[in-house]
Amino acid sequence: MLRDQGFSDDEIDRLRRTGILTGVRRGVYRLDDGGGPDSAVADHILRARAAAPGLSSEAVFGHVTAGVLLGLPIWAVPLDRLHVVRSRPTGARTRGDLVVRSGTLLPDEIVDGGGLRVTAPARTLVDLARSVPTEQALVVADGALQAGVVAARTGRPHPGATTTGEIATALTRATGTNGVGAARRTLALADPASESPGESRSRFRMYLAGLPVPVRQWPVPGTPYRADFAWPDLGLVGEFDGRMKYGRDLRPGVDPTETLWEEKRREDRIRRTGLTVVRWTWQEISDPGPHGMAATLRRALRT
Repeated sequence: MLRDQGFSDDEIDRLRRTGILTGVRRGVYRLDDGGGPDSAVADHILRARAAAPGLSSEAVFGHVTAGVLLGLPIWAVPLDRLHVVRSRPTGARTRGDLVVRSGTLLPDEIVDGGGLRVTAPARTLVDLARSVPTEQALVVADGALQAGVVAARTGRPHPGATTTGEIATALTRATGTNGVGAARRTLALADPASESPGESRSRFRMYLAGLPVPVRQWPVPGTPYRADFAWPDLGLVGEFDGRMKYGRDLRPGVDPTETLWEEKRREDRIRRTGLTVVRWTWQEISDPGPHGMAATLRRALRT
């Protein structure tokens, strides 16, 4: 595109040397925006678009690349390589930054993901759950189910939306493949009520710790609020405190200080109902020590 706009090779090289352009794949660059939490995802999408014209006609983006192109949340799954699936019994290989997987692909397992052919959401979840750790796969699965719930409620489709029924069908089709047992165990834990990767990770760590199963998105009586997690019989609610840190709820022009104040008022109002509120941060989810999420909740639950 730069050459089409009249840039010479020397000018492009100079832009690269000065850091204005950053290479994401051979012949593909992006303007340096200082990085950020979504830069790896943006680069992955650029690399997929750059690679697509050179792929065989039967190749379909799959695995984590399909998850990215479908707009699903990705946490701690490497994005250094692109993944494609070809409907062949053999021929799997890794070449440079491209992982080629072989396997049966049915027509309804191929959908559009931002103008590129990708594996359908349910198929994508099963493939990921067969090959990445449970916690990482659960983040993606929860995101896909939550997208399905939101799409059904609002009437606005989401390319990554799926249902438990579609996941069940995809698991049945995967019978006999490597890792399908792990996929069944992982996807049985998926919950459409999880509204963020932090909530998905929190719930999984509670499960590993053997804590009582919480009620999700519980309407707090006497207030207009919902708690991320609740144990109503024990008078306890739990809140993942990742929204403020990552700015997820901030709208353009909204003062962060005012938003923090509103959050404090929300918590105070919940406490005035007689409930105990336990909050934790992203780092505390996986902290095994006495100040980690699991230990703090165990003390509050007296288990």
